[in-house]
Amino acid sequence: MKIKIGLLGIGLNTYWNQFDGLLDNLLNYQKQIKNKIEDSEVEVVDEGMVDSPEKARSASEFLQTQNIEVVFLYVSTYALSSTVLPIAQRVKVPVVILNLQPVPRLDYEAFNRLGDRGKMTGVWLEHCQACSVPEIASVFNRAGISYNLVTGYLNDDEAWNEIKGWLEAAKVATALRNNRLGILGHYYNGMLDVYTDITKQSAVFGTHMELIEMCELKKYRDLVSTDEVAKKIEEFNETFDVSEECEVAEIERAAKTSVALDKLVESRNLGAMAYYYEGEDGNEYENIVTSVIAGNTLLTGKNIPVAGECEVKNAQAMKIMAEFGAGGSFSEFYLMDFEDDVVYLGHDGPAHPLISEEKVKLVPLPIYHGKPGKGLSIQMNVKNGPVTLLSVVEGKDEVFLLCAEAQAEEGPILQIGNTNSRYRFSIGAKEFMNQWSVQGPAHHCAIGVGHIADKIEKLGRLLKINVVQIC
Repeated sequence: MKIKIGLLGIGLNTYWNQFDGLLDNLLNYQKQIKNKIEDSEVEVVDEGMVDSPEKARSASEFLQTQNIEVVFLYVSTYALSSTVLPIAQRVKVPVVILNLQPVPRLDYEAFNRLGDRGKMTGVWLEHCQACSVPEIASVFNRAGISYNLVTGYLNDDEAWNEIKGWLEAAKVATALRNNRLGILGHYYNGMLDVYTDITKQSAVFGTHMELIEMCELKKYRDLVSTDEVAKKIEEFNETFDVSEECEVAEIERAAKTSVALDKLVESRNLGAMAYYYEGEDGNEYENIVTSVIAGNTLLTGKNIPVAGECEVKNAQAMKIMAEFGAGGSFSEFYLMDFEDDVVYLGHDGPAHPLISEEKVKLVPLPIYHGKPGKGLSIQMNVKNGPVTLLSVVEGKDEVFLLCAEAQAEEGPILQIGNTNSRYRFSIGAKEFMNQWSVQGPAHHCAIGVGHIADKIEKLGRLLKINVVQIC
């Protein structure tokens, strides 16, 4: 989905007649910024140089009609705060101030050799971006306007990583706002931490919640053809390392349910789902719900994350991780190894195949712990290396994001037909467990590859919610 980003250069019109070439040079720098921002997923609405309060009002009125996600204010030279304030007041989208000098360091010797103080002043004004930043921040603070700062120079990799982080966060915020999250079945009875206020989830993230009955999934499953089952089994074999222990009947049962899940997702235009159901022994719905893990894992691998135990908040967290390109597997705390100082997390599924260390195994389970029936499950461990844990927390007074960065490490894992991996935290296993738990998350979290806490922080700023990073 392509997003729109607003770009404004801010300056002072008094300078243009005083210093030949200054405006042209500044506009050239702004063009460089636009070209680096714009790509196949980002359209830049460039309002050019805004150098007076009158132009600021005109530009802000236009941007209000453009459905932009973020506005970048490029401080091209000194600019009056009275020029900047109307933009932030009227556009009402997150503001990122770009304090980007043309070069990392002025050539002082060449500068001082110019000999003409007028020319020298013009060159200095071309490099004095920092002059306006405290003024703008002061006015925004007093006006109660939130903003974000990126400081550096035009070819500064660190600064551009920050800018790209804001762009990624804007894309994720847009994806969440346009997402349709299905809720199939009901909560796991008595799992109070998992219960959520779906109205609040919609209000915070903009996500549409679609309540779905099990009978709709059964309707699609009853219509599945033999050919569709055969094609789905081919997909199982391509995606999974199918254990020889898996009975043919169980594979066919899971494949039939997987086809039905695909049809449900397509029919309801879902981008994520949370599910749980039990039913009476021998009930057809029980037959369905005990055969969903393989299909839900395939969907999760296609960035349509599915969370078990009707954990809506974790489906949101998985969607965030998926949109950041980090994967996002359904996980809970398994155990702690105090000798190695690591924490184990995992689940019986669904998982994200793209973040697995090796090909995901499809294995039979004689019993689903804490749930009815038996069936197929997946076994995998997350790729060794940097990972990020994310939980969407519904606290007493607010919804916020809780995250931690860790390392997934080699070592013994539990061969119980579940996903599980070993994670090392910079603050140690004990301190991590204490600090994470007292924030009050549900016992599930999403795990993705890479250290992306800085991007999650930016997403929180865009959504205007708090982000707590443990480590």
